[in-house]
Amino acid sequence: MADRTQAPSLHIAVFADQHPHTLGGMQTSVLLQQRFLERLGHRVTIVAPQLRGAARGGLPQSRSVIGLPGVPLGPGEYSLSLPRRRLDERLDRAFDDRLPVDVVHIQADFWGAVIGYRFAQRHGLPVVHTMHNRVDVGLAATVPFPHLVQRGFGLAQRRLMKLQGPAPRDAWTYLRGFTDAAAAVTAPSTHFAALLEEHNVFERIDVIPTGLDDDVARSLIAVPPGPETCGERPRLVWTGRFSPEKRLLPFLEAVVESRQGVDVHVFGDGGQRAKAEALVARSLPGSASRAGGPRFVFRGKVPYEQMLAELAAADVLVQTSIGFETQGMTVFEAAALGTPTILSDHRIAADLPGGSFWLTPDDSVSGLAESISVAVAQIGAGLRWSATEAGQLMQSRQTAKMLDVYRRVTAPEAEAGSTAGGL
Repeated sequence: MADRTQAPSLHIAVFADQHPHTLGGMQTSVLLQQRFLERLGHRVTIVAPQLRGAARGGLPQSRSVIGLPGVPLGPGEYSLSLPRRRLDERLDRAFDDRLPVDVVHIQADFWGAVIGYRFAQRHGLPVVHTMHNRVDVGLAATVPFPHLVQRGFGLAQRRLMKLQGPAPRDAWTYLRGFTDAAAAVTAPSTHFAALLEEHNVFERIDVIPTGLDDDVARSLIAVPPGPETCGERPRLVWTGRFSPEKRLLPFLEAVVESRQGVDVHVFGDGGQRAKAEALVARSLPGSASRAGGPRFVFRGKVPYEQMLAELAAADVLVQTSIGFETQGMTVFEAAALGTPTILSDHRIAADLPGGSFWLTPDDSVSGLAESISVAVAQIGAGLRWSATEAGQLMQSRQTAKMLDVYRRVTAPEAEAGSTAGGL
């Protein structure tokens, strides 16, 4: 690895589809990368849609985040920023009194990506693009008529980025429309990188996972969970957006079907919250939960540090989405903290330490219920894991890898070969 002791500091402009203080793994990844790059003396400016409504006033103003005007996406916290000339001009003015930018890092797949590539084109900057999203699976799970929506994104991409040739008709050619102008592409897992390479999205993809905050993780590993978090009943944790692709409702159904005496802590929020709470109330009438069956508590959104503490205190993390996760951050966080996982998405297992997970036999609710029963039985018999290969999963290590990529694309010899700015 290159010696960075004499290397100049960099200014990285990060472009995201959503504000970093909204809910999501990509947002957590962006904030962690920002924090650890700044620790090393680099500067990071994040560009994203501004927070909506009351949430906008809940955080102190920061020069490290440029909030763009946004159009609400549904009733939740997410927004869409429309790429257009007026927004480009506003963004350039926001950067006028900031240090010169050295590299553009796209951590987006839609409007944030378009805005970022347009910015790189105007200023002749190299682009590093981190692919976080299974666009095909995500659209199919979240919107009606996903093929028409994908076609619309492709038409918009072609017009807004002035691409040559026909508009992309599928998710892979759509992503390739971005990476044709990238100097480097990264992915958070080997299985997603292989999928991107298989579909010719980019020739060489660097695998750089999102890591754990070093300080928080090491303190949790050094101090075992206290007695107030350890009960006689096994504690299962589920965390994520309450949306169809995350499969919260099948998870709740599987817990009920398993009839195990477990305490289930559900973290997150989203459009399916009312359905989830109604399912639990309907499935466990009267005193069923007091008779030895499962008990559920919906904990809502919690800060990152608290979520790591909850993972460390849990007996099992349950991961339920299938084909959607490009890394599955909480699974890696749990492994580093010594908490095993029940895995529904078997491809995630390729990057996990052996012995830190159970695989579901199939994608059914009954298969998930079976795995829950097996895990609870083994934990009841005294089976325990310890923190596994935690040093390999720390954010400082991942930031060092990303700096290598930044140095590669900003080096003088890289300028001639970079296609950034050649849209």
